[in-house]
Amino acid sequence: MSTAQQVPDILSPEFAANPYSAYRVMRETAPLIWHEPTQSYIISRYEDVERVFKDKKSEFTTDNYNWQIEPVHGKTILQLSGREHAVRRALVAPAFRGSDLQEKFLPVIEQNSRALLDAFRHTGSADLVADYATRFPVNVIADMLGLDKADHPRFHRWYTSVIAFLGNLSGDPEVTAAGERTRVEFAEYMFPIIRERREKPGDDLLSALCAAEVDGVKMSDEDIKAFCSLLLAAGGETTDKAIASIFANLLLHPDQLAAVREDRSLIARAFAETLRYTPPVHMIMRQSATEVELSGGTIPAGATVTCLIGAANRDENRYGDPDRFDIFREDLTSATAFSAAADHLAFALGRHFCVGALLAKAEVEIGVDQLLDAMPDVRLAEGYDPVEQGVFTRGPQSLPVRFTPVAD
Repeated sequence: MSTAQQVPDILSPEFAANPYSAYRVMRETAPLIWHEPTQSYIISRYEDVERVFKDKKSEFTTDNYNWQIEPVHGKTILQLSGREHAVRRALVAPAFRGSDLQEKFLPVIEQNSRALLDAFRHTGSADLVADYATRFPVNVIADMLGLDKADHPRFHRWYTSVIAFLGNLSGDPEVTAAGERTRVEFAEYMFPIIRERREKPGDDLLSALCAAEVDGVKMSDEDIKAFCSLLLAAGGETTDKAIASIFANLLLHPDQLAAVREDRSLIARAFAETLRYTPPVHMIMRQSATEVELSGGTIPAGATVTCLIGAANRDENRYGDPDRFDIFREDLTSATAFSAAADHLAFALGRHFCVGALLAKAEVEIGVDQLLDAMPDVRLAEGYDPVEQGVFTRGPQSLPVRFTPVAD
């Protein structure tokens, strides 16, 4: 068992500036660390994180979400297990795959992307984070749920405070209080809308959630509100950072950007490699149900386990030359990258695999495709070097680009 003193601390400015070198030290010399400030065991090797996520022996639970996310979302599907989890997932999953995604929501994604692009396509310059990435996924989710997009500033403020709460590893009381306020404000906003959809259903996802029934079970108003809160935060923050990161990675590798521009079927590969190389979420927690042996030692029962996705996705024992961004790498399969059979860990794995993975894939593929059409010679603003920020979630805070406007 290692202690946190042997590697850069995950709460340190040094770690925040560049976690990847710290991840390498962890994998090589300290694959299991007891971290006193977060009262958790930190794991960093691919084989260990994969084992925790797949959890074939029921060694790990999501009981940590009782204190980690319930204060901001209410009780969500992430906290459930067994039949209760299976039924709730069956209630919400159809909207995120198959015909519903194809027929109902692809047009919503296309329209929202185009509307944002129309605001800057003729100008020759944009900040792809501020002008596009931070707005696009939240607008899509608002439209899917049938919420008023004029409330976008509120949605953005809410999900930003939720993500800050989740990443509040140092326990800042102001961040905690803001997150808890968000739960109250979001409930006050959503409950009247949910009651209205129960009485007058429409053709939106919120109405579908109100009507959904599996094995005689329907979702309560609280269930629906908690799921919508989770969807806005998880679907907004992660897709926002994924779009910013895929462009940052491609702009820094012009030969690969040229290949994607020429063959748009490579967007899926570029997204999969971005999820491996610079995942939007760098850490996910679980709780041990029993005493477990992992690389580097033993985790006792009832302990919080911090799984470092950002470290595991660059494990040299799993990927060749893992610190190189390469959309053509042969040890990552884009065909399965958005399913529970993925060989990267950005969406987790197993029964808690991200229910919105295919929605994120559709948003990124459509968004990148439309952006490349609007900006065929896109390049970074002169002298700008994209810098990732964040510890729990991570991505470029700004991405100024220049391009020659093209006629519609």
